Amino acid sequence: MKRRTFTSLVAGMSLAAGMFGTTAMAQDNMRIALVVKALGIGFFEAAAEGAEEAAGELGNVEIIYTGPTDTTAEGQIEVINSLIAQGVDAIAISANDPDALVPALKRAMDRGITVISWDSGVAKGGRQMHLNPSSTPLIGNTIIKLAADHMPDGGEVAILSASATATNQNAWIEAAKEVLPNYDGVDLVATVYGDDLSDKSYREAQGLMASYPNLKAIIAPTTVGILASCQAVTDAGKIGEINVTGLGLPSEMAGCVDSGATKSFAIWNPIDLGYSATMLAHAIANGAETGAGAEIPMGRMGSVTLDDTGSAAMADPFTYDSSNIEQFKSIF
Repeated sequence: MKRRTFTSLVAGMSLAAGMFGTTAMAQDNMRIALVVKALGIGFFEAAAEGAEEAAGELGNVEIIYTGPTDTTAEGQIEVINSLIAQGVDAIAISANDPDALVPALKRAMDRGITVISWDSGVAKGGRQMHLNPSSTPLIGNTIIKLAADHMPDGGEVAILSASATATNQNAWIEAAKEVLPNYDGVDLVATVYGDDLSDKSYREAQGLMASYPNLKAIIAPTTVGILASCQAVTDAGKIGEINVTGLGLPSEMAGCVDSGATKSFAIWNPIDLGYSATMLAHAIANGAETGAGAEIPMGRMGSVTLDDTGSAAMADPFTYDSSNIEQFKSIF
């Protein structure tokens, strides 16, 4: 199996139009494209490892790992159009925008390409199913609890999210707001957006500290934002004053835990997420049903049952702190 990025996909655009609609069973290899929000993000690189693991178990599967260079819908549409031109068998995408991608993904499905979304969803009309990494209520509660657990007297917290249109981020933030009354004295003072860009996220974290001098925690439900916030808090000399928490990768957050900038954080295993998305795409491309109540297998991760929106959740988020960071930092 060979992993390819978008730069190598362009060479495939000259494939004959007759390939459109070709079923997976008619090809020697099923080609599954794992489309991420942007290349160069550790979370998605770990997901690609899981996709390759699934491909190895399935056999006769080729993973095309691709995405734009920045987190825009326009960039992902360009990638999708290239994949349509190649006549891939399946597209599994983490979306930068839930609605803007729908027309391009509808074209893909019209050509017989299986389309699922994972991590960050696509509107129902643009995919056959969506895989959430965990359930939205659990994630929303977790990210607030991570902050509240280290604020016995309450205090001000702020959220530093990815893009304002990120489906998953917005759903988690709304769920967090719903459970906020359960945490006495915890006051959410602002929500800002770093667009999953390290430099912008760093500046947004600086802005939060400047605007809210009594801030006790920055909650970043994004692997880029949490690391940038940790750096901003460290550079500002506010370790011990402001706790940075949210969703992050153990390999990237180990230094933050060691320094005390982060008391604890959570994440599902992105390797498992890429693995599960690949297994689901393969099953659907081979005829698995996607109606409400349908159960679809995903290898070692068990199976998922679709709800009436065509969505399912993979697993609960897991908390990492000083007690276990050493164990996981070398894994992902």
